[in-house]
Amino acid sequence: MEYVFINEENRKEVTDFIVEHWLSAEMVIRGAIVDMTKVDGIAVLEDKKIITLLTFAVNADVCEIISLDSLTEGKGIASSLIEKIIAAARQKHCKKVIVITTNDNINAIRFYQKRGFDMVKLYHNALDASRRLKPQIPLIGENGIPLRHEIEFEYILTE
Repeated sequence: MEYVFINEENRKEVTDFIVEHWLSAEMVIRGAIVDMTKVDGIAVLEDKKIITLLTFAVNADVCEIISLDSLTEGKGIASSLIEKIIAAARQKHCKKVIVITTNDNINAIRFYQKRGFDMVKLYHNALDASRRLKPQIPLIGENGIPLRHEIEFEYILTE
């Protein structure tokens, strides 16, 4: 396995991976469109193919995980990316790492809590506004759960 930061050489492959998993190169978070062709990130490659991708953005002293997609679960790859992004956020003098997921994403809710992230905000009915910007967001999400809310988790960085 090889860990690589997103750069101009791999940007097209990364964008193709994002579109395959998110239906477009645009993601909507807290009612704002994120252009995924411009985000930073770390890809994990196996046989020169992306098997896991974490994207992020740093704004002032907050590092936000935009997406985390893994094709191979249970091997610790996504956990290792969380460790890498926490280390990178510390180097950039961030005070916290945040991530937003939707109410249907039980796996993500469990994943982030097990790695020390705390649930801090609920954006009630946030997906109504998101669908106005990205109509292809489904009404029903994972496990047959109505897709309605965004949940924010944070990991406080201590010196």
